[in-house]
Amino acid sequence: MQCGFVLFALLLGAAAASAAAPVPAAPASVTPLNVGVAAPAFSALEVDGRSFSFRPDRLRGPVLLIFYRGGWCPYCNAHLKDLRTVEPQIVKMGYQILFLSTDKPALLYDSLKEKVGYHILSDASMEAARAFGVAYRVDDATLANLKTYGIDLEATQGTSAHELPVPSVFIVDRSGIIRFRHFDPDYRVRLPAGKVLAAARDSLSRDE
Repeated sequence: MQCGFVLFALLLGAAAASAAAPVPAAPASVTPLNVGVAAPAFSALEVDGRSFSFRPDRLRGPVLLIFYRGGWCPYCNAHLKDLRTVEPQIVKMGYQILFLSTDKPALLYDSLKEKVGYHILSDASMEAARAFGVAYRVDDATLANLKTYGIDLEATQGTSAHELPVPSVFIVDRSGIIRFRHFDPDYRVRLPAGKVLAAARDSLSRDE
């Protein structure tokens, strides 16, 4: 019990340090957590506004974490659609799959072009994205360009932080250690469903 408490205290400390660290000003400058390190604890919001706590020291099985920009992003919608082809197989392997969006709770499902049954969480506060090292600040020119497409980040996120995550995939094993990561500063590049499935299988075999 004492060992578990110490681990959780270390995870909270790491999360606090990540949250306090400066957020990069460009997607190419993010420094995601490495494979082999302990995943940080974080809090996010369910669609009904209830708090959801991710506790790496209390996992019952491996977790697949997918960070995406929001339901307004066509590339995110395409990726979520692609992942539907492998989701049942990944769940059957014992994974919990968590999708983290920057949309505020009320928009988590309504904003999506694809209707999915995923467990989607609101990371509008960017707590999780910052903790995993994938958050960056959106510059004024990009904000203005998004508005030309009818996308207002302050409206979708409910904050004025002007931050987004680099779309990324992490696999955390049942002991709370990151076993896989994928990210690309180019938001148009996503990890295909087949490769997500392969990573889930490989990570599970190493955890056995």
